[in-house]
Amino acid sequence: MSRQPLLEIAAGSLASALAAQEGGADRVELCGSLAEGGITPSYGTLALVRDRVRIPVYVLIRPRGGDFLYGDAEFEIMLRDVEACARVGCDGVVIGALDADGHVDSRCRELVSAAGKLGVTFHRAIDASADLSRSLEDIIALGCERVLTSGGAANALAGASVIADLVKQAGERIVVMAGAGIRSANLAEVAKRTQAHDFHGSARAVLHSAMRYLNPALLDLAPDIEQSSVDEVRAMKTQLAAFFSLSPSGRGLG
Repeated sequence: MSRQPLLEIAAGSLASALAAQEGGADRVELCGSLAEGGITPSYGTLALVRDRVRIPVYVLIRPRGGDFLYGDAEFEIMLRDVEACARVGCDGVVIGALDADGHVDSRCRELVSAAGKLGVTFHRAIDASADLSRSLEDIIALGCERVLTSGGAANALAGASVIADLVKQAGERIVVMAGAGIRSANLAEVAKRTQAHDFHGSARAVLHSAMRYLNPALLDLAPDIEQSSVDEVRAMKTQLAAFFSLSPSGRGLG
């Protein structure tokens, strides 16, 4: 049986999470500092999003930007953050770590164990791994329900052929979710090339600062912010619905 397409929005704030919900997203990946690829959001953000957002909320577990090679103290931070997500009542967590040789860190099993009944997605650390096919098998062995990938490329469209291979390799064992650089303008093309059913994007738009006074000397402190756009989320959902309605198989033009 073919699964229904699903849209996950990477939300870097409460406002973005609410915009994702209003626009019709199926799930939120809550994170902080999207400019550096996302890190674990503050506890206050986490708690308030859980209180106000009705759609499923998965929380990014990443203590810092940069690579995915973590020391023991950083790993302890991740374990504590997973436990906090469970206490607050989140629906899932998004994890990932590599060893120095670019393979999935075996300690990820501890994160999955700490998650308990929460859903677990393995994030784009897979794209930084030495062998995506091998990493996929390792991620399946961890017990993750889903893996987010751009196919090891800068964006999902560029890595579409690799994502398609991973979708085939995964079969029914794990969901392969295409992500990175996906917008309403290219979502149908990504869906066609990858044959994925789950898609991930931030749907961000620039919101200009409402400050009447701006210090012109503070060139390193940009006043504008980026936030998920209700209109862009809706447009992405519209594209998904249109593409997957093109054939009875649910595979669109594939």
